[in-house]
Amino acid sequence: MKPKNKIATCLFSLCGLLSLQGCEGILDEPVRSEFTESTLLATKSGLESVLVDAYSKDGSTRNILKRTEMTTDILWQTGGGANGTTVPLMNFRWDPSSSYEALDWMNHWEEIRDANIIMTNVDGASGFNSDEEKTALYAEARFVRIWGYYQLWDQYGPVPIRKSLDDPLKLPRATEEEFKEFMESELKAIIPDIYETGKQPAYGRAHRGAAQTLLCMWYLNTLQWQKCADMAQEIISSQKFGLCPDYNKMFALENERNEEFIWVKTNLANSPCANIIMAPSLPWDFYEGLDGGIEGVINEKWSNFASQFRLLDGFYYSFAPNDQRKGRILTKYIDSSGKTVDLLVDYTDATRGMKYPPDPNASANDHGNDFPFFRYAEVLLARAEALNELNGPNQESIDLVNQIRNRAGLESVSISDFHSKDELLEQILDERKWEFWYEGKRRRDLIRTNRFIKCAHDRGITNAKDFHVWFPIPQSAIDANSLLEQNDGY
Repeated sequence: MKPKNKIATCLFSLCGLLSLQGCEGILDEPVRSEFTESTLLATKSGLESVLVDAYSKDGSTRNILKRTEMTTDILWQTGGGANGTTVPLMNFRWDPSSSYEALDWMNHWEEIRDANIIMTNVDGASGFNSDEEKTALYAEARFVRIWGYYQLWDQYGPVPIRKSLDDPLKLPRATEEEFKEFMESELKAIIPDIYETGKQPAYGRAHRGAAQTLLCMWYLNTLQWQKCADMAQEIISSQKFGLCPDYNKMFALENERNEEFIWVKTNLANSPCANIIMAPSLPWDFYEGLDGGIEGVINEKWSNFASQFRLLDGFYYSFAPNDQRKGRILTKYIDSSGKTVDLLVDYTDATRGMKYPPDPNASANDHGNDFPFFRYAEVLLARAEALNELNGPNQESIDLVNQIRNRAGLESVSISDFHSKDELLEQILDERKWEFWYEGKRRRDLIRTNRFIKCAHDRGITNAKDFHVWFPIPQSAIDANSLLEQNDGY
């Protein structure tokens, strides 16, 4: 087929280019050619450049934390220019007419558009060594498209399903059942064709394990318990992944390709493709760390944003005293005047997350730590939760939970500790909270288990209503598409 001419030009970012290459070594590559409108969609390299743009649309990890943890019992924020758009999120006062940088609508539609461009043109493109290469690139683009849909669903619920560049510009939202069927059928079709885990062209690009895990999480978050348990077991049985022995070293730059990371957002220091979570996490007057995994680390070149991300005391004190997973929470430091600051004594709700430790090569606010979208620990806890929903407290769920607890230096729990499904679910949710803080999982966990609104009420946010489980679709999108219906309550 001939390349579609509907897209006159494609603009792609350096961040996307780095994502496609795993942010490793690409800056040393010489520029060998330029794409023109006539060649962009007619060659493998041209289509991969569109894929670059698609990968770049996942947004800032800082914004992921805003919408997924500042709306929960983990994180809050003060100060800086971001405060104006963050306060409504924390207080459940968002509305369709306002712009919130933490919410992504257009980015993911652009991601879907790019994927559709690739899927439309790959069959007729040159530069492939085999049909298998075409099949794999097609499957990768299809994965990127379904990942975009998953992230839209996570924020807004079912959205219109756009499968082709030829689809009408205005489409209605899919029903819940239509969207569920689409997500499942797409992922099941992708899994056999996408690159085998470890054989993808570059680190950070999607592969079979990523597709399987996304399907597992889709089943989990749509309460399809048996399917979730089965897919989790398939991932476990593949023996492609394992738990990293040291939780607190897992997120350091030198360990970023560890066996636990199934799929990550790759980052590179001092570039547009950087992890900037450290800048709002470091106290503004930080000089030297006294705990939090950065003991003795001196700040000589890193930026501290006026915007400050602060962990809630209730979250900090929920950990057992010997739980190693709080080892990357900063509670004490020396400030720029030489004074020792104790964030647990001198302030309220002020400890800081150092989960992604400073990159020695970074300057200003651009660190190189990768951000995990999926970890093997999540697969283990997904199966534990699904089996509990199916059978109530059972030994396999207990064993899976204990794998996570033992890695954190904690004693094992016993099946006799739990007298009901709800009791074991509470334990699993706590383990997930302690395990995945600063990874953007908490909001969905609370929504899945019908605890999101109650959790807000428990924090004193009395105006939180049931409809707040979905964010409002931007009014600009409603205005542009007369068939697009707003979420209830807005």
